Amino acid sequence: MFEAPARVALECSGCRLDLGALERGGRFAGMLTVILAIVLMMIAVGIEAAFRPPLWLQAAFWAPVTVGGVIFALRLYKHLLLYAAYERQKEPSE
Repeated sequence: MFEAPARVALECSGCRLDLGALERGGRFAGMLTVILAIVLMMIAVGIEAAFRPPLWLQAAFWAPVTVGGVIFALRLYKHLLLYAAYERQKEPSE
């Protein structure tokens, strides 16, 4: 379904469904990323205030958590958008 970490493939490798026609681009993907970044920053500031870990430990922990969180959130968001578009396309017209 995905050809890159957060890019939807043009067609499904299993069933040859045209995913390119279903994808609408995801206008709110940037907003999702910003919201996730704000939440992660608030958690990082809270951990900094409570435990005072060294800077290198903070960087070593939060860099992969941020990248992984953004990729996971974008994949989930795009998956839900594709599913909704597929369901709308499948419904009979009245």
